[in-house]
Amino acid sequence: MSQKNRLPGGQIDRSQNLDFTFDGKRFTGHPGDTLASALMANGVRLMGRSFKYHRPRGVLTSGSEEPNALVELRSGARQEPNTRATTAELFDGLEARSQNRWPSLTFDAMAVNDRFSNFLTAGFYYKTFMWPAAFWEKLYEPIIRKAAGLGSLSLEEDPDSYDKGYLHCDLLIVGAGPAGLSAALTAGRSGARVILADEDFAMGGRLNAETFAIDDTAGAEWAAAAVAELHGMNNVRLMPRTTVIGGFDHGIYGAVERVSDHLPTPAPGKSRQILWRVYTRRALLCAGAIERPIAFANNDRPGILLAGAMRAYANRWAATPAQKVAVFTNNDDGHRTARDLMAKGVRVAAVIDVRPDAPRIADCELLAGAQVIDTSGRLGLSFVKLRQADGSERIIECGALGVSGGWNPNVHLTCHQRGRPAWNPAISAFVPGTDLPQGQSVAGAAAGAFSTHAALRSGAEQAAAILGDLGIKPDKARLPRAEDAPVNIQPFWHVTEGRGRAWLDQQNDVTVKDVKLAHQENFRSVEHLKRYTTLGMATDQGKTSNMGGLAIMAELAGKSIPGVGTTIFRPPYTPVAMGTLGGRARGAHFHPVRETPSHIWAREQGAVFVEAGNWLRAQWFPRPGETHWRQSVDREVRAVRGSVGVCDVTTLGKIDVQGTDAAAFLNKVYANGFAKLAVGKTRYGLMLREDGIVMDDGTTARLAEDHFVMTTTTANAVPVYRHLEFVRQCLFPDMDVQLISTTEAWAQYAVAGPNARKLLQKIVDPGFDISNEAFPFMACGAVTICGGLRARLFRISFSGELAYEIAVPTRYGDALIRRLMAAGEEFDVTPYGTEALGVMRIEKGHAAGNELNGTTTALNLRMGRMVSKKKDAIGSTLSERAGLNTPDALALVGFLPKLPEEKVTAGGHLMNREGPLDAKHDQGYVTSACYSPILNSHIGIGYLKSGSERMGERLRLVSPLTGQNIEVEVVSAHFVDPEGDRLRA
Repeated sequence: MSQKNRLPGGQIDRSQNLDFTFDGKRFTGHPGDTLASALMANGVRLMGRSFKYHRPRGVLTSGSEEPNALVELRSGARQEPNTRATTAELFDGLEARSQNRWPSLTFDAMAVNDRFSNFLTAGFYYKTFMWPAAFWEKLYEPIIRKAAGLGSLSLEEDPDSYDKGYLHCDLLIVGAGPAGLSAALTAGRSGARVILADEDFAMGGRLNAETFAIDDTAGAEWAAAAVAELHGMNNVRLMPRTTVIGGFDHGIYGAVERVSDHLPTPAPGKSRQILWRVYTRRALLCAGAIERPIAFANNDRPGILLAGAMRAYANRWAATPAQKVAVFTNNDDGHRTARDLMAKGVRVAAVIDVRPDAPRIADCELLAGAQVIDTSGRLGLSFVKLRQADGSERIIECGALGVSGGWNPNVHLTCHQRGRPAWNPAISAFVPGTDLPQGQSVAGAAAGAFSTHAALRSGAEQAAAILGDLGIKPDKARLPRAEDAPVNIQPFWHVTEGRGRAWLDQQNDVTVKDVKLAHQENFRSVEHLKRYTTLGMATDQGKTSNMGGLAIMAELAGKSIPGVGTTIFRPPYTPVAMGTLGGRARGAHFHPVRETPSHIWAREQGAVFVEAGNWLRAQWFPRPGETHWRQSVDREVRAVRGSVGVCDVTTLGKIDVQGTDAAAFLNKVYANGFAKLAVGKTRYGLMLREDGIVMDDGTTARLAEDHFVMTTTTANAVPVYRHLEFVRQCLFPDMDVQLISTTEAWAQYAVAGPNARKLLQKIVDPGFDISNEAFPFMACGAVTICGGLRARLFRISFSGELAYEIAVPTRYGDALIRRLMAAGEEFDVTPYGTEALGVMRIEKGHAAGNELNGTTTALNLRMGRMVSKKKDAIGSTLSERAGLNTPDALALVGFLPKLPEEKVTAGGHLMNREGPLDAKHDQGYVTSACYSPILNSHIGIGYLKSGSERMGERLRLVSPLTGQNIEVEVVSAHFVDPEGDRLRA
């Protein structure tokens, strides 16, 4: 098709043609075009369908505030839904499709919803789907899910990469219009580190869309010269195609840079988008303003757009929505549009101005005191119907209508920390309030300074003031000459006449009638109005609709607009792709992986790995001929209990506690006593939360009078360290104690089994006696191994066998596992993984993460006597609450099935052998279960009401989820060596 609506001039490169498709039809545009401007130049007005009623919609704006022209770009894995045609840069081969329609854009079967609009009014979903309740799951929800959403996903993996990065600057300037460029020149010439970010691909803001001159130079040319000067400054970073999406605490701003969106595919090694975290000393918001529409009957037809957008398409992109247009306005800005379009050769049928005393600015027919009361045209505007000042009606033929209801300063970033805007009656709009985020200033149209001269002046003045605060001498350059027309506006929000619906939120199909219904049904606060009508909940966040809704609610409530109030703007400023938020954290990089010191060696042995928190741990070590994981695990358990095994336990949290008050500190942290723990000894400790619930357990070794090493469970390494720091800094700040996490500093291995001592005696240097008499159970100390390598040795056991844990600096971890395996060949030493470790701890009845689930007490663990009554400790008092100490409190016990081959299921619930099987009669639950190769039976441990008194009782173990129902016997949780003779051998 020919570009029948292409105008002369503009900032497009006509020397090159770019071919693209829209809904399968081929079109041509030029570099510098957006998809919307190229479609407009080719005579396309219909670009989308609304969400609820599927009404035909065309472009409304020329920027990121666009609510209507949302399209799908590209195809295959790179398919991108809900992209604003107004911001999508045109490139050769671009594929675009309309969305939210079926079977086609011109004939959408779902438009039948519009016929039922009287039944689909505001809040209809709250009223309609309440009854009958049985219909929800089978009827209502499937229909709603099918109708929900706008664009579609390919469901293929995105082939592009996304990145995250960090930037630092003295001054972040948001927006590169006249105010932003003036501020950047002032700061850049002064030597400050400046970042200038703008969401457009061409910096200059409205200077690119207007015909105003600056110092006898066209505004767009002045902007290009300013950008060129800034580009030559080493202290200035220019970031076009970058949207600052939010302002956060401590002067931090989020920004999304669209690195490759304007290309068919990213260049090799380049990201699609980058999410920047910008650290600033100060920030200056120069985000401009957004034009607002006027609501009138059938004001949503394709071809009806904002007057400022119509002017931008003509001046910047040399495109017009039609060859004959009209303008409807309440301020002088609408006349600018008429004047600029006529200068481009477009016929302006009339300027319709609601002001009875409207001045004649454009050289065309002026209808002062008139209002548009209706429009016609099924898939695009054909006629507008007017009510003239004398009360007569008139019909004007036109293909497009530019509407200007005034401009709203873009205050979003000033509100992201709960700031509230203030009403400025001079411009009939909200401006930034006084409660700006710390370190933020505002200039230009964003502050309500709408003329070019005012924007240039306020940008330079605000930048100079900021530089002064930062101790930087500001550059004092001459301010260029520019237009300085005053704002001349008559507040006018909607036309009360007309038979059709007047639209406010064009994406979500919210009308003036919906706001009136919300008022009638008493949803009058702005928060209720928003949620009841969905006003402002579309992808544009109400940038073009909120003010109209507030004004109408104010009229109905008899209040002023600021009296009605505003909702809170929240980040992000514009929608952000999930891939951008994720960055490179996808696939194998989605979750960080920490490898143990023995990882390389374990991989060489063919270990099967499992994620344990952030760690990748060996789960078991299969050998040739083993076809099932349990064969490997059973072998490892028998090997440890029969001779000796080695397991990497580096992942256990390790915290160094040092200081003259270290013992007293631990005495406060642990429920049991630590003040008198002897040097060279280790003690099992129980740590409670402040509410008396068990937080963690572990061992703590005393290496010196003022030096302890605490061990925590793998999962709680970080929470426990965080808790200790809170206690140290907030509860006992006067104690002389220091903490440091050493989890990654030491490689640690458990050496367990009857031959554990014999194996260690082969690597521990001869000067250290580790016999049972010299190094008994729960002993600890510093040793050297393998001819002088420093190490720590702890005689502790998680398996119930004679066991030690030996630690060396992490860099020697790989060498140590290899030395241990070589030294243990004569004992048939066996590596064992987390699965065998878990089996042995269940056989021994040791509590672990499944038992320490955040709801259990020391009494539940049958460790009530460990909570000392002789001292005060965190959580000890609240652990004595009556509700936690009932006579039938849960207690940790073991369970054996009646038939050894019957599987005990973790998570299964315990019921009396006779009686109902329901939640009311629940007796407890199984927390951990496994197959014991030592007992040749499935076993489990868990919590049972009055468990200590029910040994030998038979119960039913049921699992409704899996249909299990078996008989189990209550036994001691210590299945293996209940007296502890092995570990003390």
